Amino acid sequence: MSEDAWAALADQFADEAYASVKGHVRTYVMHRHLLEHLPVQPASVLDVGGGAGHQSFPLARAGYDVTLLDSSPAMLDKASQRLARLPEQARRRVTLVEADGERADEAVDGRRFAAVLCHGVLGYLERPEPMVDQLCRCAAAGGIVSIMTGNADASAVRPALERRWDDALASFDARTEIGVLGVPGRADTVDEVSELIRDRGVEPVRWYGVWLFVDWLEFSGAELDASDSRQVAATAEVELEASRRDPYRQLSRVFHLVGRKGQV
Repeated sequence: MSEDAWAALADQFADEAYASVKGHVRTYVMHRHLLEHLPVQPASVLDVGGGAGHQSFPLARAGYDVTLLDSSPAMLDKASQRLARLPEQARRRVTLVEADGERADEAVDGRRFAAVLCHGVLGYLERPEPMVDQLCRCAAAGGIVSIMTGNADASAVRPALERRWDDALASFDARTEIGVLGVPGRADTVDEVSELIRDRGVEPVRWYGVWLFVDWLEFSGAELDASDSRQVAATAEVELEASRRDPYRQLSRVFHLVGRKGQV
């Protein structure tokens, strides 16, 4: 790979993955989660490792002031292309910043945000602590920190559905795998990430699952039709309900944790 590790994956990630049923489910379900916790517009949102803006641009359209920070020029180029297609008022509410998330505080000049998002990033880092430290630091007093990452407690689900039985057996105690983008990834547990943010002054409020039935269908070989808008919408509503309930959320390959920073 080039110095920009995401350059070779930008098209696949930003264009193909998010155009799929699973991409729609991820964006929709997490948007609904966020709206349960975000303050009213035009509160400020920092999206760390925000990629092409699939999660934070809808917030800009809804009236939030969004700063998207990403270390990949290729992903930021995708974000710029998508930003140009937003309504003018939404475009004015978005700022793009090229920087490493582990230096986010410096990159935003010490600004504090009402919400700090970090979705699908921790799993690509060797250690989550430096990034989590930055996320919690950049949140304002009373602000929320939103983290989405791989669920180590459900690591055996994907290889089992793909009938890779030896891999599935090994996955019960594994923390790493080659992800769907072909890149090595690492998973965490809800309790572990909850403890990390709690140690940094952010109290866990609620956690959710993200993908369940769509994962099971795709990994077992079923084709999901992204062109059937009615079916996709119905799928997303079922996934949203499953994301909030036990035991379904516990079996999701990914979890979404929301915490709130204490008043200083």
